[in-house]
Amino acid sequence: MQGNIREKVGVLFVSLMCAIMLSPAWALASEVVTMDQIPAAGDPGWWKWPVILLFVTFVMGIIAVLGGVGGGVLFVPIIGGFFPFHLDFVRGAGLLVALCGALAAGPGLLKANLASLRLAMPVALIASTMAIVGAMVGLALPTHIVQLALGGTILGIVAIMLTAKKSTVPHVPQADALSTALRITGVFYEPTTKEEINWKIHRTIPGLLTFIIIGFMAGMFGLGAGWANVPVLNLMMGAPLKISVATSKFLLSITDTSAAWIYFNKGCVIPMMVVPSLIGIMLGSFVGVRLLKVAKP
Repeated sequence: MQGNIREKVGVLFVSLMCAIMLSPAWALASEVVTMDQIPAAGDPGWWKWPVILLFVTFVMGIIAVLGGVGGGVLFVPIIGGFFPFHLDFVRGAGLLVALCGALAAGPGLLKANLASLRLAMPVALIASTMAIVGAMVGLALPTHIVQLALGGTILGIVAIMLTAKKSTVPHVPQADALSTALRITGVFYEPTTKEEINWKIHRTIPGLLTFIIIGFMAGMFGLGAGWANVPVLNLMMGAPLKISVATSKFLLSITDTSAAWIYFNKGCVIPMMVVPSLIGIMLGSFVGVRLLKVAKP
């Protein structure tokens, strides 16, 4: 039931973002976007933007839970498309939105033995390094180029959501040499079947190479990377779905932190955007969780 809701809502709203991001009019308009778009404190109407942002991110938080997508994936395209904020500020805030949820969930996932440190560490090393590179490249490129590239990325996310078929416990005949050397394996308890499941991974090298691209895109676009982490960990490397989801959430707390420092250093994080965004996303997520429990497909 919940899976059907997530799929329907996720595809609907990410498709909407695609239309927004690939709009030729918006791409042309971006050529005249400047830092002067940020509402000045002396403007008597400046306060309306944080209020509207709080409401929009509240709704966004509900949708993120029901659709099973990260807040950053919704935040950057929608806020960048409909609000008068420069894309650099939107990406910086988007990273903090994704980071907030990851930091809140990380300790609990580790305590529950769902997030695997042995799996996360080599991936985090690669992804966080490339996130820094991606953030630097994204801030150096012209805004309209980043927007067009972001549109293509959102289109790719839609394709992943439509085609990816997650496997609860993938069949891994034998662990490869690298994962064996790094001792990337574990055991977790599955309450639905009341049994302990031993898991291991394979195709470690292709998976780690894929995270070079994922980390770069996370830093460049400020989207977070949960949409890509889970399919790679689950379908390519063979980690169980619960381990993949939990480890992906933990990875965001490392990867997004690395990229966020670049945006901080460049002055691309402003309280007028970040504070209402974080409050709205958190409140919306609480409501979304309650709705998910009673929603019908």
